[in-house]
Amino acid sequence: MNFSSSLRDPHLALGNDHLRILQLVSEGCTMAQVARRMDISDRTLRRKLRSICDRVDVETPIEAVVWAVRRRII
Repeated sequence: MNFSSSLRDPHLALGNDHLRILQLVSEGCTMAQVARRMDISDRTLRRKLRSICDRVDVETPIEAVVWAVRRRII
């Protein structure tokens, strides 16, 4: 996969951790629950969520979940 294909298809740039985070958020888990289940700190989770939002060009994690659901990624 080359860089330009990642730009055309942003979900290709999302790693397994990112997809797992979106899945857990879509299931209604709180941020604290997601961090615990992923075995990461709250700060790391916030950083990963910001990265997801930036990659798919949305403002909030909920918008990122909606984006992923609409594309049948999660």
